[in-house]
Amino acid sequence: MAKVLAALRNHWKKSTFGACLLGWGGHWLYGKHCDNLLRRAACQEAQAFGNQLIPATMPLKKATVFLNPAACKGKAGNLFEKNAAPILHLSGLDVTVVKTDYEGQAKKLLELMENTDLIIIAGGDGTVQEVITGLLRRADEAAFSKIPIGFIPLGKTCTLSHTLYPESTNQVRHITNATLAILKGETVPLDVLEIKGEKERPVFAVSGLRWGSYRDAGVKVSKYWYLGPLKTKAAHFFSTFKGWPQKHQAALMYLGPTERPPEEPEEKPSRPPLYVRLYRRLRLYWSPPKEFSQEVTLEDWEELKLSTVELSIATRNKQLDLTRTEDFMDICIEAESVSKGQFVHRGSQKMHDPHMCPEGSRCIQASRCILQLPEGTEGCFGIDNEEYEAMPVEVKLLPRKLRFFCDPGMKEQMLQAAVQ
Repeated sequence: MAKVLAALRNHWKKSTFGACLLGWGGHWLYGKHCDNLLRRAACQEAQAFGNQLIPATMPLKKATVFLNPAACKGKAGNLFEKNAAPILHLSGLDVTVVKTDYEGQAKKLLELMENTDLIIIAGGDGTVQEVITGLLRRADEAAFSKIPIGFIPLGKTCTLSHTLYPESTNQVRHITNATLAILKGETVPLDVLEIKGEKERPVFAVSGLRWGSYRDAGVKVSKYWYLGPLKTKAAHFFSTFKGWPQKHQAALMYLGPTERPPEEPEEKPSRPPLYVRLYRRLRLYWSPPKEFSQEVTLEDWEELKLSTVELSIATRNKQLDLTRTEDFMDICIEAESVSKGQFVHRGSQKMHDPHMCPEGSRCIQASRCILQLPEGTEGCFGIDNEEYEAMPVEVKLLPRKLRFFCDPGMKEQMLQAAVQ
């Protein structure tokens, strides 16, 4: 023992390095063991769904998974196979996995998709945006938009996961919880933005649209990877050298919020008896309803000229209120007068909350808006964190257009918050 202690003392640098390496290895192995326990518990819970008896005449539910293997720097395929695929296959669903090979392929595949009971998106914000755009571009979108959608967060940015699932620092737990939420069947309605240019087909978004200097600087953060934790501040700091102040000028027309109609029941009422239907038809024949002349009223558009450092148009999906009586989207027009220090500081905040509306900004609630840009305007829009060429667009709110699966606990919290 004395020789061992003497050797450790004489070679204390190697001993310290070995102890650190051994401790890190033990911690890594323990983390892998905990992840395996999480996967096993999730598979056991999924197997309980798969063991449920169903009538022999009832077909298995079909689930179509749109997987983007390139998400999360190419790790999404492996994450899906290890954490989500076993749960889906044990649940008793008839699962079809469609892997996308290039950007924009999901839009084309959705237009050709046949009937399915569930749509599952496995990827990030870009995959979600492609799938819902392809879905809502279909000629029969009215029927297909009623199909419930599941979201398995596998991408670098997964904005919807903060609304649908509890926060978790463990990636395996986050993915397994999201997959199990699909099996539990609780859904919430989400708003969608229809963004239509002058020539191209419309694009749809569940988060929103951004146009301005913060967005332009944010897409360049990865170029400064060698600066480590300072890369975000560096990207915004160096962007101030291009010209200051950075103003974006446009004309905005908008309509105010609309009253929310009552939600339609999920189950259709049973067909009335024959004598009731005959009575209704005879009553309509002998006393038809009176036709009232409806005066056509011009839509009350508000118009303003704006000069801003950034403009954002966002849905209310992040602050989901299931009991609100009005439907609207939030338009945030940030003040153009901002110092370079404030720009760098707010830029770091916007990396975590892209649609935050800082103090001093003008906030507008609208159900529809038209954004007119000056001729020769360059730059890009950020639509659900995907780049699109900046052009004049019309943005229309489609309230409660799609239903997404969510964690039952999250839905209960939303309902309790609305009551309070």
